[in-house]
Amino acid sequence: MRVVIHGLTKTYVSGRRGEKRVRALGGVDIEVRDREFFGVIGPTGCGKTTLLHILAGLEQPTAGTVEFVGDKRTEAMVSMVFQDAALMPWRTVSDNVPLGPEFRKQPEPIYKRATQFFLEMVRILDFGGAHPGELSGGMKQKVAIARALANDPEVIVMDEPFANLDAQTRMLLREELLTIWEKHKKTVILVTHNIEEAVMLCDRVAVMSAAPGVVKSIVPIDLPRPRGFKTMQDPDFIRCLEKIWELLRYEVDRAMRENHRSGPEPEAPPRRKSIFDWW
Repeated sequence: MRVVIHGLTKTYVSGRRGEKRVRALGGVDIEVRDREFFGVIGPTGCGKTTLLHILAGLEQPTAGTVEFVGDKRTEAMVSMVFQDAALMPWRTVSDNVPLGPEFRKQPEPIYKRATQFFLEMVRILDFGGAHPGELSGGMKQKVAIARALANDPEVIVMDEPFANLDAQTRMLLREELLTIWEKHKKTVILVTHNIEEAVMLCDRVAVMSAAPGVVKSIVPIDLPRPRGFKTMQDPDFIRCLEKIWELLRYEVDRAMRENHRSGPEPEAPPRRKSIFDWW
């Protein structure tokens, strides 16, 4: 399914008389191709999460349109994977995964089979009876991914799903996510702060400006699939990292300067030696 975003803006209004206005999105235009793994990267506060919330129907835009274009129309068109997994702590893993089909009152035998299938796919079938509090961060995100897939969406939006994980777990889950995507070829829109992650996973990456966020450029990632650890040794991988950082560096600096003007000055960050320290 294609996702066509045109002129998308979002302004948050607060204060007793609506006197405070923060413009998060300044007019976003993107067309995500059918079954594409599409990345969105930008400085803190540029509206990346707001964009995903609008796509998932959790927020309404101030102006602009989002159109889902495809032959298949389902009730569960979009599923979202959150940064913190957002599992129900009182439910077991096996009861968290089928939430979407269950809420839509699908027959229990059908969603029970789907639960087993997707738990096996993310390799945590043996933990079906565990509660979220008994799982590691990586395993919780596996449950969240299984839950999104069990909803049988046409589009999956992911908001920094691996940001809270250690580097080794993050690398392993990236590879597993790519394997799952190769099998199911859903349209995926991934928001991340991590340049390496964007290049490893995505077909194209939209680089956003500092707030109010607009798309500054879309960078194609012309690396062969399947991708894995050895992909990071490819000279084209390094060139993609450098291209995105060249586009992003000014926006990150501008966002930091704007934050300094609007609040207390934060502690100065340590000096960086190369672009690879940024993520």
